[in-house]
Amino acid sequence: MSATTPTPHRATSARQMLNKVPEVTVWFWIIKVLCTTVGESFADYINETLGVGLVRTSVIFTVAFVLALAVQMRLRRYVPAAYWLTVVIVSVTGTLYTDILTDQQGVPLWISTTLFSVALAAVFGVWWARERTLSIHSIVTTPRESFYWLAVLVTFALGTATGDWTLELTGWGPGKSVLLPLALIGIMAALWRYGADPVLTFWLAYILTRPLGANIGDWLASPSDEQGLGLGTFGTSLVFLGAILATVVYLTLSRADVIEEDDDRTAVLAPPPRRDRRRERVSLAVIGATAVATVALLAYADSRPHVNALDAEEGNTPSCSDGSVSASGAQSGVRAYPSSDVDRFRTISQDTLDLVRSGDQSGASSRATDLETAWDDAQGRLVAEDCATWTYLDREVDDVLTAVRASSPDQKTESDALDTLLTTLG
Repeated sequence: MSATTPTPHRATSARQMLNKVPEVTVWFWIIKVLCTTVGESFADYINETLGVGLVRTSVIFTVAFVLALAVQMRLRRYVPAAYWLTVVIVSVTGTLYTDILTDQQGVPLWISTTLFSVALAAVFGVWWARERTLSIHSIVTTPRESFYWLAVLVTFALGTATGDWTLELTGWGPGKSVLLPLALIGIMAALWRYGADPVLTFWLAYILTRPLGANIGDWLASPSDEQGLGLGTFGTSLVFLGAILATVVYLTLSRADVIEEDDDRTAVLAPPPRRDRRRERVSLAVIGATAVATVALLAYADSRPHVNALDAEEGNTPSCSDGSVSASGAQSGVRAYPSSDVDRFRTISQDTLDLVRSGDQSGASSRATDLETAWDDAQGRLVAEDCATWTYLDREVDDVLTAVRASSPDQKTESDALDTLLTTLG
């Protein structure tokens, strides 16, 4: 997918350089997704695993972004190492800005998505008004490069907000959540091949690579009981940093993504290529229909009982979008759960009840801890199977733990809570 709509406007009025961005080949999209993935996982590693904190991590990467961008802006041609280092850092920085709004300021994700959409439209509007092109094949002046990097920063923030909002609405796990942005990027690529506006399809795909890369990173880093591959944030970061390094070395040596000097100069001065307006209108209609279908899919997923995927990812107690279910409904839901899990809960609950009735409060408390551990271990499987039933049972498990661990336990309260849980468990 490529953005190939050059224009002579203002090209001779500012400091001339060779094109400062790579040719849009398959290598461009591969390394872009790699950068996005490592940006997500590395930020999580520094912020959460090392305990640096969100604000301090944001400050660190903002400073790093300014320094990397200063080096990139001083160059007069595309240099793979400098360019892709800047992309990696800006991917982290844009993500952190959205996280600050969400986690520190409590701004809802739909508001963040709206704000960054308006901001991106404003950047593109000013860019177009000044330069009469949004093509990345025309980044040959300092003003155009400034607009380009500002747009890239906002696309990462927007992609973060949109991707997180999607997870909040749907509750999809890390693996499943990869499919939607991957499918949408595939549609953009097909439309570009068909004859859609190349600049429009490029920037739409560019935005979508952020949730795709982040979801891939979450899928690789998440533990197996959360439907991930269990590499961890540090392991995922190392794998993708190595892949980025190998790709950058290859591109530096092969120059496979360099826009040649002669091509660059003629692109700036030549008239834009002829475009099929009919195909562009058809493609625009398909993009609109795809947007409507995507909204409908998200609305349907939001209407179904599900866990808040962001809460689960951050280790918070999941909550379903519709946790209301009757006692008989919960008993029916339990039958869909893995029998090994249900049998284990029943055995531990019955043991706890027997210990309560025999007056062994210490033993009952210890066995209740076993119940809590088993319940937490099975959470990922049960939520994915039926979140509403999980929510119903979770309240009953909490009632048992509260009764058994009370400072002055009441045997009747304990027995009633355990009897209720055993009844629901069948």
